[in-house]
Amino acid sequence: MEIKLVQLPQEKRKLKPVDDSQLGFGRIFTDHMFTMRYEPSKGWHEPKIGPVEDIVLHPAAMVLHYGQEVFEGLKAYHGAEHGIYLFRQRDNIARFNRSCKRMVMPEVDPQIFDRAIKKLVLVERDWIPEAEGSSLYIRPTIIATDPFLGVRPSNDYLFFIIVGPVGAYYPEGFNPVSIFVSDRYVRAVSGGVGEAKTSGNYAASLAGQIEAQELGFSQVLWLDAIERRYVEEVGTMNIFFVIDDEVITPSLTGSILPGVTRESVLTLGKEWGLKMVERMISINEVVDAQKSGRLKEVFGTGTAAIISPVRDFRYKEDDFQVADAKTGPIAQRFYDMLLAYQYGRESDPYGWVERIDK
Repeated sequence: MEIKLVQLPQEKRKLKPVDDSQLGFGRIFTDHMFTMRYEPSKGWHEPKIGPVEDIVLHPAAMVLHYGQEVFEGLKAYHGAEHGIYLFRQRDNIARFNRSCKRMVMPEVDPQIFDRAIKKLVLVERDWIPEAEGSSLYIRPTIIATDPFLGVRPSNDYLFFIIVGPVGAYYPEGFNPVSIFVSDRYVRAVSGGVGEAKTSGNYAASLAGQIEAQELGFSQVLWLDAIERRYVEEVGTMNIFFVIDDEVITPSLTGSILPGVTRESVLTLGKEWGLKMVERMISINEVVDAQKSGRLKEVFGTGTAAIISPVRDFRYKEDDFQVADAKTGPIAQRFYDMLLAYQYGRESDPYGWVERIDK
């Protein structure tokens, strides 16, 4: 399929930000978007890049009533030699389609998906910020559009991609954050949709996130839904603990999103000779490690923040500081290396990075 391009006239385009340090995250969007529709008789059709516009839905559209929706998040970078770089977009596409399968939605052909991302990014290349730590955030989404009231998969779908320039995900930037361990709310359960990137998971997280923020914490640390004992995720990120000489992250048990950044950290750590361990880890084990001085570092991983060091956490009524409350050497090393790959400054032996402006 050819992607139709309809560009907004120059005089109707928005003014671009002039200060990359004031971008924030998720507030600014560019002039163009990609759209494509699905019908059972036609399959995916009408791929188009055109002006950003409101989506018109029937009040009975199934996404509004039954939450059939999947999205992804990835970035484009203005990097070395003034190039434009994508990081592991094919892995995001693969995860998107795994999420679609779980949500009983039609998968998007990886080739047209990949071409749509690249073409849209190049159309909006002037929006890509150049400051270190900034990027063009890419948000592919699929929603169920059938106007029908009844619990079944939709027949019709809309797939779209929007993009926008972003800075650091947290106001703290790459500085240690505080987290609150919630034993009141849960995010997901094994057998549910926790391993899919679908809106319901994030709606379920809001109460716990607000509770954490009202107490002065940046993020909430989720425990498992059955025993409220085992660590799962932190906010919208995967979580890692450095205990003694091991770098431990919760194993993927069906309720945890398999993060692309998580997998990148595991790969790099093994290459560096670190003891990378995937297993269930209880909050009590983390607390005991902190009390005995064996907890060296804690950090989250995700596309938005990349690496987010943790300086302290609260569990029940007690506060626990992580080591010296500063960014640890392991988290720093992962952050520096991932940025070097993403901005094209380091030769990539894994095939993760693709320059798309040549």
